[in-house]
Amino acid sequence: MVSLATLWLPILLTGVVVFTVSATIWMVMPHHKNDFARSDDEDALMDAVRDSVGGPGMYMFPWAPDGEQTSEGYRERLAAGPVGILRVRDPADVIDMKPAMAKSILLHLVVAVFVAYLASITLEQGAAYMSVFKVTSVAAFMAHGFIGFQESIWFGLPGGVAVKHALDGLVYALLTAGIFGWLWPM
Repeated sequence: MVSLATLWLPILLTGVVVFTVSATIWMVMPHHKNDFARSDDEDALMDAVRDSVGGPGMYMFPWAPDGEQTSEGYRERLAAGPVGILRVRDPADVIDMKPAMAKSILLHLVVAVFVAYLASITLEQGAAYMSVFKVTSVAAFMAHGFIGFQESIWFGLPGGVAVKHALDGLVYALLTAGIFGWLWPM
């Protein structure tokens, strides 16, 4: 067993590298450029949302409280459509991305800590590079690679977008595994 404290460098480096690569993928790579579409009448949509919601949050439509989701009226509204989930963000969160970037790097560091913990209890000091790589890549992929599929199953994220998130997660997992394998204590 390896002390988690001895893995501080791969944890820190993984958090920074995965954050940097993630930001680069989203800003530079073309595969996410068509994940979002513009509505046919953006101004009318924005006016309707502004007039219909109380502020930032997630809204489901049509909506029914528990117990009324099997009612005939609700089923008719579902059949008539549209059916969706609307995420409304605070404009300040989009204008100033520093808090989101800080939360993102924190998330990557937390994932690295959990990957390190799993590796520390399953691998010995001086473990071979490929042994470390196998354990940490699987753990990191479980954290980064499946993020879009739950959204796809339950909340309407297009399946193709979920697959792209999984491919990004594979890159993050391989980077994580490479760093941990490289810096694993001897």
